[in-house]
Amino acid sequence: MSVKHALLGLIGERPRAVAQLRRGFEEATRGTWPLNIGQVYQTVRRLERDGLVEPVPDEAAEAEAYRLTEAGRAELAAWWDTAVLRPRDDRDELAMKIAVAETVGGVDVTALIQRQRGAALAELRELVRLKAATPADRGADRLLLERRVFDLEAEARWLDHVENLAAVTDHPKGAQS
Repeated sequence: MSVKHALLGLIGERPRAVAQLRRGFEEATRGTWPLNIGQVYQTVRRLERDGLVEPVPDEAAEAEAYRLTEAGRAELAAWWDTAVLRPRDDRDELAMKIAVAETVGGVDVTALIQRQRGAALAELRELVRLKAATPADRGADRLLLERRVFDLEAEARWLDHVENLAAVTDHPKGAQS
């Protein structure tokens, strides 16, 4: 998650001091991603350095509050408008593990896939149980549970698919499938 952009979103709602930002972030995410005050402070300082926020002049205030600059509003609008995609070059440890096991020999790849599927399905059952005790809304805790459930379901389907693919050793070296 982009903490920088989440904090910009909170400041965009109304000017806030660092402690208010931390509290607002934890309320918005239901404590799913705890932030320490130092992390919030450093992020706000970088936002100020980059011209995205500025202090609100208020000598009566207990703590310095920040508001978005024009550049900050543009940055926040761009974040809201930009889809979040996983990087294509993301190193997927499971795909890497299966590929290496397939090529080095001496590893029962089918058993490896079955163990992985079993672990994924066991975690899926646990998450479904947890989901029953979580409010059915768009709170961060529910969103993460739902996302993980869908990821595990997709992983199980992908493992079924991988298990049905021809083994690398079924093809002559250099042959295209």
